[in-house]
Amino acid sequence: MSHRMEYPRPQLVRDAWLNLNGAWQFEFDDRNVGAAQRWYDPSEKFSQTIQVPFAFQTPTSGIHDTSFHDYVWYKRNFTLDPGWYKKRVVLHFGAVDYRAWVYVNGHYIGVHEGGHTPFSFDITHALTGQEEQVTVHVEDPSQDETIPRGKQFWLEKPDSIWYTRTTGIWQTVWLEAVNPVYIHQVKFEPDVDRGSIGIEVKSEGYGSEELDVDIRISFQGVPVIQDRVRLLQPITRRTVDLFGLRIFRTNFHNAGWTWTPENPNLFDVEMKLYDHGVEVDCIQSYFGMRKVHTENGMVYLNNKPYYQKLVLDQGYWQEGLLTAPTDEHLKKDIELAKELGFNGCRKHQKVEDPRFLYWADRIGFLVWGECAASPSYNNDAVARLTKEWIEIIDRDFNHPSIVAWVPLNESWGIPMVKSNKQQQYHSLAMYSLIHSLDDTRLVISNDGWEMTRTDLCAVHNYQHGRADETDKYEEFKRILSTKETMLASKPSARSVYADGYEHRGEPILLTEFGGISYKAGADDGWGYTSAQSSEDLVLEYERIMKVVYASKIIYGYCYTQLTDVEQEINGLLAYDRTPKCDMWLIKEINSQWHLRTI
Repeated sequence: MSHRMEYPRPQLVRDAWLNLNGAWQFEFDDRNVGAAQRWYDPSEKFSQTIQVPFAFQTPTSGIHDTSFHDYVWYKRNFTLDPGWYKKRVVLHFGAVDYRAWVYVNGHYIGVHEGGHTPFSFDITHALTGQEEQVTVHVEDPSQDETIPRGKQFWLEKPDSIWYTRTTGIWQTVWLEAVNPVYIHQVKFEPDVDRGSIGIEVKSEGYGSEELDVDIRISFQGVPVIQDRVRLLQPITRRTVDLFGLRIFRTNFHNAGWTWTPENPNLFDVEMKLYDHGVEVDCIQSYFGMRKVHTENGMVYLNNKPYYQKLVLDQGYWQEGLLTAPTDEHLKKDIELAKELGFNGCRKHQKVEDPRFLYWADRIGFLVWGECAASPSYNNDAVARLTKEWIEIIDRDFNHPSIVAWVPLNESWGIPMVKSNKQQQYHSLAMYSLIHSLDDTRLVISNDGWEMTRTDLCAVHNYQHGRADETDKYEEFKRILSTKETMLASKPSARSVYADGYEHRGEPILLTEFGGISYKAGADDGWGYTSAQSSEDLVLEYERIMKVVYASKIIYGYCYTQLTDVEQEINGLLAYDRTPKCDMWLIKEINSQWHLRTI
């Protein structure tokens, strides 16, 4: 059984770390009495065992209970190398859904709210020097519709587009040892036009008058630059001129030095921190030189028009729900999507594991980053979504594969946004907030319809019907034929833009369509349209894609979807990733039509 032992933070790698995945003690606390009864005390024992980082609802957890349990507890003992007690010890959680209170050796350490982003605590003061113990108390309100839930259903059994819930720890738990002063965070901001990379180094720990960081950048094993910077404050910024160092020379290959899905060039970085000339920290990282912007109604990648062929990816697995069974599963999903002829994905209603983004960076795969939505709107929902987005961008800023952010989807959480000014302000606020934190990527204000201010006009439309529904098909062709018909369309009886807002020249993309359901021998399950066999699935896919590729106003798409998920059987791959048809035929269709001269 996999315990997910790969390094969990690929953007900042440090040698001294300890993976805490594997068998933990576990207990349901349905009456919510654990805190009052001090279940965090080291003497308390729990009656069940769970395999972290898999939620108790999953088969891989060893429990596989999908009923409501809103309060759960975890406990694990661990031992540290004696040398770690001379350093600071930091406890990391990749993600815990939804609230987590952490104790070490019975001492309260801290609390985090938000089910999709990482958090960490310095636990040095709570260590005993002997066998140590960490306890985690989790609350996940199964029926609260004001927390960012995404596809996790607030009723007990999954139905329609809603899936089984994920409660508690669902990403890696791990420890690392650091010196009293260390590199806390590194941020890379590429400037393709100037040929430079902006580097921001954030140090953590006590003050020192002689802190220096040594920065070494290499490209495909060839040293590019070595620089030493004096850190005079906790956050230090530096710009390194790569273009001036003749990075275009032939020894860096014909693919050049920029990052694209076709040529995912990455620069490797090593940083060493010195305190009074003594090395106190060393980290490994990387970045890609990548620029995305819009111009003349098109999306540009590295200053060239780029047609995005995306696939909707829910990021669910039979064995682990939101948690991939192994790191190889994350990598394989990208490889399968590329084998099908897609150059990227829209990661739908999920903040994916950083390891997925690592493989997208390495293999070359565009990603639209999205967050789980809350079903309902109130002040709590606004605050919770805002907090998660700040943490998402803080975690994922460096990944060159991410080219767009999607804060809202199909008016989920803002059901009255078409005419309600308050909800429109929320849409505008999310758009502006994300741009205030990250001005290097595109932001879609409300993917699907009822958009306010947005960088892309992202429209959903499943009105193509079945092969025998010729009227629907002709209407689908008509809608995609001109900008005017597209903007006047009513996907799901919704306007493309909210009241008071209109198209301002941004590129138009069809970001949900297709959804052809097919599963051999299936008596149940659903999709937006249907096929009767593998051969029929290919014909249906080709029929729909002909319209999309023929459209002279569409400059990219996102097809629904990569895999089946539970009762939703409209993937090109089954839930276990078995292809439903000849993948080469789908790839051939995806490469048969190309963006015309523009």
